[in-house]
Amino acid sequence: MILTDTHTHLYSSEFDQDREAMIARAISGGVTRFFVPSIDSTYTASMYELQAKYPENIYLMMGLHPVYVKENWETELAHVARELKQRKFYAVGEIGIDLYWDKSTLEIQKLAFKKQIQLAKQYGLPINIHCRNAFDEVFEVLESERDDKLFGIFHCFTGTSEQALQAISLNMKLGIGGVATFKNGQIDQYLHIIDLEHIVLETDSPYLAPVPYRGKRNESAYILNVAQKLAEIYSVSVEEIARVTTENSRKVYGI
Repeated sequence: MILTDTHTHLYSSEFDQDREAMIARAISGGVTRFFVPSIDSTYTASMYELQAKYPENIYLMMGLHPVYVKENWETELAHVARELKQRKFYAVGEIGIDLYWDKSTLEIQKLAFKKQIQLAKQYGLPINIHCRNAFDEVFEVLESERDDKLFGIFHCFTGTSEQALQAISLNMKLGIGGVATFKNGQIDQYLHIIDLEHIVLETDSPYLAPVPYRGKRNESAYILNVAQKLAEIYSVSVEEIARVTTENSRKVYGI
């Protein structure tokens, strides 16, 4: 059984004390594919070091996280463009809009999001979308870029069933993680109507740990708990969830 974590921040400082052990736990549990999003240029070196240590398991994205779209955003986007030109990445991400922390940067967030979508199209890459308190704004940008070159993953999807269908119509897979196991997560109420071919698994570790680890540090090994929840929702085996979602991740990331 091969499980794929389509979104995990393995370079996070929360793993500094036990990173290798944490990754080993995940691999021994069948999680052998880790897709690692970028935040901003300060994390690039540590991402490259990780990939060098685990070349058969770790696949990198490049992008500017919306929370880090600040006064220097154009300099940061230049870094993204330069790195995409120099080496292989598997997605442009994580990119999008976040209005939880700072609404004042909305206009430059939208610009950065749009420019990075266009970079993804230039390189034939998927995008990995971050959306927090900003579904309308994210969909506004996505709809403006809707075409055959637009595809990717709507990371940590927490929207309504209608928003799920809109995301799917835009060639997005839905990234499902720990929220699906929460009593108040809500997405578990309608996921059964979404065909499994549109779903990928993720942890977003070290954040959003699934039940029974909720409130604690998340790690990639816990993706099994998400797979078990989806097996209940779809009335199939965990092995089938692993097989289909890993195949879906291959279709998006090309590996």
